[in-house]
Amino acid sequence: MNVDRLRSKLEILSGAAKYDVSCSSSGGKRRNPGNGLGDSSASGICHSFTEDGRCVSLLKILLTNHCIFDCAYCVSRRSNDVPRAGFTVEEVVELTMDFYRRNYIEGLFLSSGIFKDADTTMERLVRVAKTLRTEHRFYGYIHLKGIPGASDELMREAGRYADRLSVNMEIPTQSGLKLLAPEKDHASMLQPMATVRQEILAHQDSRKHLRSTPRFAPAGQSTQLIIGATPETDLQVITLADRVYRQFGMRRVYYSGYVPMLEDKRLPALSSAVPMVRENRLYQADWLMRFYGFAAQELLDPQQPFLDLELDPKTAWALRHLEDFPVNIQTAPLEHLLRIPGIGVRTARRMVQARRFERLTLEHLQRMGAVLRRARYFLYSPASPNPWLQDYSPERLRAQLLAQATPRRGLSPQLSLFDAA
Repeated sequence: MNVDRLRSKLEILSGAAKYDVSCSSSGGKRRNPGNGLGDSSASGICHSFTEDGRCVSLLKILLTNHCIFDCAYCVSRRSNDVPRAGFTVEEVVELTMDFYRRNYIEGLFLSSGIFKDADTTMERLVRVAKTLRTEHRFYGYIHLKGIPGASDELMREAGRYADRLSVNMEIPTQSGLKLLAPEKDHASMLQPMATVRQEILAHQDSRKHLRSTPRFAPAGQSTQLIIGATPETDLQVITLADRVYRQFGMRRVYYSGYVPMLEDKRLPALSSAVPMVRENRLYQADWLMRFYGFAAQELLDPQQPFLDLELDPKTAWALRHLEDFPVNIQTAPLEHLLRIPGIGVRTARRMVQARRFERLTLEHLQRMGAVLRRARYFLYSPASPNPWLQDYSPERLRAQLLAQATPRRGLSPQLSLFDAA
């Protein structure tokens, strides 16, 4: 193999893959029986993330950046004058095995531009995973990107060898997609998601009766939405996310702020990058929908369709619903405790357990992990006075919360991703 040629391909195709952030490797359950290489079962794959959210413990590459589509937002679009390259199946397999043996990676994230047609591209991706699993007995993590329009049969085969599958919806609305990627449509993206969901449920049901039933995409499926390339509101974005979570059992939805790279009259100006804080707020809102019982329509509405960039979504929601506060921490049910800013899931559950044996105070909450600099404005305890409830106007509370919001050392305020949780 020509090493220089392979290195050149790797530089091109790893660079082209960096814009796909939907590569979290958590949740793999593939066990090594003792005669193979790698294992993704112990506690999920070890991984680290760069500041923009990219997982760096996976070999993250495109099979090729040749593409028959001309999506305005994509650096690999056919009309873009960039160096082109493509790996063979054997080259991807060899790179994965070599990097794993050197302890550079924990697994593989493989996507591709669409060459020839969807089925041809998907067949190559599946062949990579199948070769790693069957010929090299590789039990590390594999994430395959599903190709919109690929056949159900190929998606089923992909799920037998990959730990996670994902099909990116890219633009949140059909009208936005039609503007920037007229050759694509959401229907061709939703169909493989539905196939994967059906297969996951069918295999889970079979395993109840026959434990030897092989797992199908044990780490589930994910998708990615590009934010800011078209003028969708945050309400439209999180409403779509809520829908795919419920309809397809999605494990994660990723939000990627559009990075201006290409001159195109359909796109925002090159100087108008999406602020990172907007991505951050969308992830926080997503977290609230997944783990805190919030609905998309509670967090935003047509009169306020964008998330507050100064306050996290839970605090912003609480300020709009002060009639629900302060909450009695001694008697409130778990679902009410979860809505108090500064109270996370673990802390709320600890509170429910602890108050069976003693009357809770603010000091108890601090020891349990509550962020009292926010929570103290929204709760009270019969066991101790709360001096922070004297002036309960939304304006004064907002000013106080903003005044005390200081960035962590070395980080800008918008990077404390799950502060609301």
